[in-house]
Amino acid sequence: MHKAPLRLRTDEAEQISGLTVVVISVAVIVAIGFTGDFQRWLVPTGTVLAGGLRYTPLDYLSRSTPEHTMRRHHVASHLTVAALAAACGIAVASLVPEIPQAVRDAVDLVTGSASLAGAENAGDARQRRPKGDPEAGEDRRAGIRLTDDQIETAGIELAAVQDGTLARRIVVPGTIVPHADRIARVSVRLSAIVTELRKKLGDTVAKGEVIAVLESREVASAKSEYLAARLNNDLQRNLYERDKILGDRHVIAEQIVLRSQGAAAQAKMNFDIARQKLFALGLTEIELAALPDEPETALRRQEVRAPISGRIVDRKVDLGAAVGRDNLETELFIVADLDRVWVELAVGPSNLPAVAEGQAVSIAGHGLSKRAIGKIVFISPIVERETHAARVVAEIANPDGNWRPGSLVHAAVAIEERSAALAVPASAVQTMGKTRVVFVRTPGGFERRPVTLGGGDDRLFEVLSGVREGETIAVGNTFVLKAELLKSQAED
Repeated sequence: MHKAPLRLRTDEAEQISGLTVVVISVAVIVAIGFTGDFQRWLVPTGTVLAGGLRYTPLDYLSRSTPEHTMRRHHVASHLTVAALAAACGIAVASLVPEIPQAVRDAVDLVTGSASLAGAENAGDARQRRPKGDPEAGEDRRAGIRLTDDQIETAGIELAAVQDGTLARRIVVPGTIVPHADRIARVSVRLSAIVTELRKKLGDTVAKGEVIAVLESREVASAKSEYLAARLNNDLQRNLYERDKILGDRHVIAEQIVLRSQGAAAQAKMNFDIARQKLFALGLTEIELAALPDEPETALRRQEVRAPISGRIVDRKVDLGAAVGRDNLETELFIVADLDRVWVELAVGPSNLPAVAEGQAVSIAGHGLSKRAIGKIVFISPIVERETHAARVVAEIANPDGNWRPGSLVHAAVAIEERSAALAVPASAVQTMGKTRVVFVRTPGGFERRPVTLGGGDDRLFEVLSGVREGETIAVGNTFVLKAELLKSQAED
């Protein structure tokens, strides 16, 4: 069973102080007694005035008074000296408080209570320390034991401490929009009926892939004209070549050769017109080459192909819908390549002088832990009347598709930079009490390491002391380590 440590209460301390006064008084009396005749020390000659009383030397009384009277004078003298010694002791104890403390220290040294009091004070200090105080574990190494598998499961990211670049930035709002050079609208320019929709909303398509099929009389007529013009062109070309050979041999008249040459040229022109008409309707060179071998039922079919690679972000028609009425262009799909997107920023006139094309920009979105680094590609020379801000466009990579068009973001534009010898990501720093700490990787897990930080920005903190270059620290999900450390300290 745990025994409570011994403690000196307030009344016991007062008793020791009183005892100190008595001890000092007795010591004074004994010292005076051992010096010889205290009577002569007190009253050497004649009469002495003390407190308004008159004393007569005792040797004078011994010659003129009886024995019992002398005895009473001796007792009175002893009491007087004792009272004076007590007064001296009280005065000394009051004016010099170190003397009672010295006497108590001497008593503690003899009795051994000093070690008990020291142990008691240390125990009280530990009991008074809050459980959540980060200094509670300073007497032992503040570490967290984790295996490699546990670190990977917890999603704790690691990185080495190295130099970095700190920047002064301006933060402006922005919106994610598709890259203007990576978006395509698929439309038709003919009257037709949608008979097949081979791609759904959100599907990924490759450039040239068939995404829909239409049936149109206009397409059938254009294909028929092309086939007829192709046959007529071949025929007239052959006739002209034959007539030319006969004309060179003077078998036929030159006029016949010229007439055949004109007919061949007209057939070639009609063939080219029919060919270009099919190109305008959306057919490709490969489709034209395969057209003579297709069955007649396929002449009315028109395949709609994706002009770029990307995703179907919008579909404007349904199966069986009529398109191209009244010779109006009808939009079928919108295909967007979102591997790279634009960020439209609104920059006020006061910040425009500090912004230039080619500057780096850091993009952060609501609900996204990661940031994207891009650069400014366009600054509008016109300030919009409604917002009193200029349109600034930045381009960023979007390989994972996390930056969705229409999302609201804020962008930090670096306008001044400086280098730091040691820098750590802002996500690596945690606050415990009044101390900033990082978690350094050790063979058995992690060790809490207090650090002294200098300046910083939204990405990095400069480290003045606490870690060395090359040390591996946790830079992601560090709150898991903080929670684990606080839990272990609370259990202790």
